[in-house]
This record gives sequence, structure tokens and C-alpha cells, in this order.
Amino acid sequence: MMSSLLILLWSVLAAPGAPVKWSFQAVPQANGEVLVQCTAALEEGWHVYALTLPSDQGPIPTSIRLKPSDAFDLVGEMLEPTPVETYDPNFGMVVRYHDGAPIFTQLIRPRKEGPVVVEGEVEYMVCNDKTCLPPVTVPFSLTISPETKP
Repeated sequence: MMSSLLILLWSVLAAPGAPVKWSFQAVPQANGEVLVQCTAALEEGWHVYALTLPSDQGPIPTSIRLKPSDAFDLVGEMLEPTPVETYDPNFGMVVRYHDGAPIFTQLIRPRKEGPVVVEGEVEYMVCNDKTCLPPVTVPFSLTISPETKP
């Protein structure tokens, strides 16, 4: 079994002037699995939507997709913090969203020794109480290498 893992890459991605900056990190676990963290750092007053919404008739939910790979298995589903749930008069519906700096996580289990590349993308829509910006897709790549236990 592969020993604990260490991050080789930490990336921060955002469009210039965007009210959200995404960062991506891989956190080794004692059992050899790796927690992939996708963090949205939002400017005050802005929010991104939860992974699921009560209806598809409003904003788009945040979607985080990891590219399938023979190098690792997904363990469970993508997790998110508990979202704020409220009625949004702009959409005329109940929505679920995150503000501040929510961290979305996916546990993976490497299948091989040596470096493992995890590639993916985040698709999201960011809004405030007056406006929404068009959906954006942010690609990311993390290279994880075996190291000593965390």
C-alpha cells in the first residue's frame, strides 16, 4: 500500500477582478487516502451555490468534477459545508448557498505507488443580493507524491 502522501502543488485560480478565488489542496490522511480540498474565498456580500439546489429553474449549483483516472478511486461523494438555505426573491425560489470561504472535499484512494495526478474542474455561479455573474469553469491539477506519514 502506498505510504502517506504530500502535496506537490497548491494552486490559486481566479479571473482578474472576480469576487471569488479558488484554491486546491491535497491533504494526506494517516490511512494512505488523500483529501482533495477545493476552497472558494469569496469577497464579502458574494456567494456560490450549494452542490444541489431544490429546483433547476434558478441559479446553477456548484459542480466539482474530478477527471476519471486509473491512478485513484473516489471514496464516497463530494462533501460541502452545511449551506445557508433561504428564499431568494431574485429567483423566486428557495436556494442553498455558501459565503465566506467554504471548503468542498473529496476523499480519494491512490491505486499505485509514485506520483498521482488529480485533475478536475469547478463550475460555479457567483451572486450577490443584486446581481449574478455568468457561470465560470476553473480547471485544476494537483500532483501528489508518496512521502512519510503525515
